[in-house]
Amino acid sequence: MDSAPQPSMAEALDRMWSRFLPQIEERLAVLDAAAAAAGNGLTPDQLSQAREAAHKLAGVLGTFGLASGTVLARQIEALYSPPNSPGLLLPSQLIGLSTQLRALVENRNQAGALPTSYTLKK
Repeated sequence: MDSAPQPSMAEALDRMWSRFLPQIEERLAVLDAAAAAAGNGLTPDQLSQAREAAHKLAGVLGTFGLASGTVLARQIEALYSPPNSPGLLLPSQLIGLSTQLRALVENRNQAGALPTSYTLKK
């Protein structure tokens, strides 16, 4: 029987967060760029990339206990989805949502730990 200490669930999720963080930051950058470009109109490719980035963020942020990040990402995804027209997107709204989402991720990084709902009770 192995008597080596087993990492806690929170430690394991922290390691996974570190591994996924570069992808999360890339997706945030896609949303930032799309929000900044929205005032000039977005191409179908930009819309698709932003929608996909938001969709993926919605899933992964929930995994790490950032339910409010999932809600924000879903709102962003809906804004970049049909029937919304690229010319009708409000840059200020998109920038605001993107900024809020980035702040949640940065707060998670600074805290260095997952919300208490992810710690195992003994």
